[in-house]
Amino acid sequence: MAENTLQKIHEIASAEFLEKGFRGASLREIVKKAGVTTGAFYGYYKSKEELFSAMVKEPADYVVNRFKSLVEEFMQLPKEEWAKNMATYSKKGITQIYEYAFEHKDAFRLLLNASEGTEFGNFIHNLVEQEIEITHIFYKEMEAQGYKPYAFEPTLEHTIISGEFSALFELIVHDIPYEEGLNCAEKIHDFYEAGWQSVLKLN
Repeated sequence: MAENTLQKIHEIASAEFLEKGFRGASLREIVKKAGVTTGAFYGYYKSKEELFSAMVKEPADYVVNRFKSLVEEFMQLPKEEWAKNMATYSKKGITQIYEYAFEHKDAFRLLLNASEGTEFGNFIHNLVEQEIEITHIFYKEMEAQGYKPYAFEPTLEHTIISGEFSALFELIVHDIPYEEGLNCAEKIHDFYEAGWQSVLKLN
């Protein structure tokens, strides 16, 4: 019974958050539509913030940690193999993030469309910052190996990397069927990879 009640709260809350955003969502309306008393709700969560976090934190953390794991795996390769393996690892990351996000698309729609005003409001931005950090490490190593990669201006670099992540998550926002979405995710990677290879001059 408690499990059914909690599921009902989550279903109503998800609709409320998606329609109005976190800030505009009414906890009173969620409680009312879920058919529970305020006291019963507080038996599950202390606040609207805690409710939202319960619905998105685990998937958000998984993607961040999976991204970190792939970076660590890549950096354990011999450095002389970095140039030829970067594209493979970046494609693996893009497709794995897409696959996981598709499996948890309700949570990711909340993250992407309704999280402003919560600790998750910078979800994509934080992924971009991680990508920039590893990219700079990669640049320095490529220079040490004799390559002369293009020195990106910070604004341009941030914009390009943001574009790739945003394009990937658009597949979730627009509920693209899995096979089509996976194909798009791979093509998004290939498109950006061609651009990186062009300006980094690693071939």
